Amino acid sequence: MDMDTEFSQTVGPGALEIMLLMGQFLSVERRFWARETSTDWWDRIVLRVWDDSQRLRNFHMPKGTFMELCDLLSPALKRQNTRMRAALTVEKRVAIALWKLATPDSYRSVGNQFRVGKTTVGAAVMQVAKAIIELLLRKVVTLGNVQVIVDGFAAMGFPNCGGAIDGTHIPILAPEHQGTQYINRKGYFSMVLQALVDHRGRFTNINVGWAGRVHDARVFRNTTLFKWLQQGTYFLDQKITVGDVEMPIVILGDPAYPLMPWLMKPYGGSLDRSQELFNYRLSKCRMVVECAFGRLKGRWRTLLTRSDLSQTNIPIYIYISSIYVPFYMHPKKWAVVHESLCSNKFVSL
Repeated sequence: MDMDTEFSQTVGPGALEIMLLMGQFLSVERRFWARETSTDWWDRIVLRVWDDSQRLRNFHMPKGTFMELCDLLSPALKRQNTRMRAALTVEKRVAIALWKLATPDSYRSVGNQFRVGKTTVGAAVMQVAKAIIELLLRKVVTLGNVQVIVDGFAAMGFPNCGGAIDGTHIPILAPEHQGTQYINRKGYFSMVLQALVDHRGRFTNINVGWAGRVHDARVFRNTTLFKWLQQGTYFLDQKITVGDVEMPIVILGDPAYPLMPWLMKPYGGSLDRSQELFNYRLSKCRMVVECAFGRLKGRWRTLLTRSDLSQTNIPIYIYISSIYVPFYMHPKKWAVVHESLCSNKFVSL
């Protein structure tokens, strides 16, 4: 008696019918499971069908820029397949990170979109974030060619200016500890992003992590940027004469910032005509930093909502968002070139 005959005689025809039905049911379940984890949307639609307009709408950068970004990050993101599973491609991990930044979607929602688990989404985003900080931060968020910046602000009406500074609040969930320190003057929990930008609104220096309750001036005084400016080592030693006063390269701030020899802020109180003109020109040039924040939050909408991120990871998200914007604006112009005067600065070509 062969095994098949012995088995059928043992269980009987009724039991066999039930088992056959169960086999059909289980096969349906397996097909459903495969469909749920299918990568057809990514492999066949996004990679092969989507044009630049669709990529701009969803990833906020065209295919060429996206692929260049993936190539730059590839050395830090390559993973090996294992017996248990195939590693996500560099392109898919970068796409997951972009999608998470560009939408207010939760980890679970992003995972459903890409047919991966929410834990995989979190891991992919942090891997991409660390790769960006390691490989791109100093290439993209950097001072650049000072003379070009000074000439740009001069064309806008303010001479010998090297940047505009301001702070903006990024909404966060209530931290577990010292929560009241993060409630800003508008009454919600936030973390401060302070940025210096050039005449084009490109970030040249950023600081992230201070609690929302902390005043802009205090944040500024506790940054390395303040130390560099105070020491006169951030900009070239380039002065102009205004009346009988020598003026170094300055930055522009709003009334919240301290007046310094290298930081100009608007006049207050009753103004004469020359002071009004000064305030007008300063305000016109300082608007570039507010526009930069607007572009940042408009492009990466996760910064507009109380994101489901840990307090530790929020600064990393803000950093990589700040890097993505100039990379998108000038995708092929960043090069690491030592300035002759200071080894910790870079210029863009």
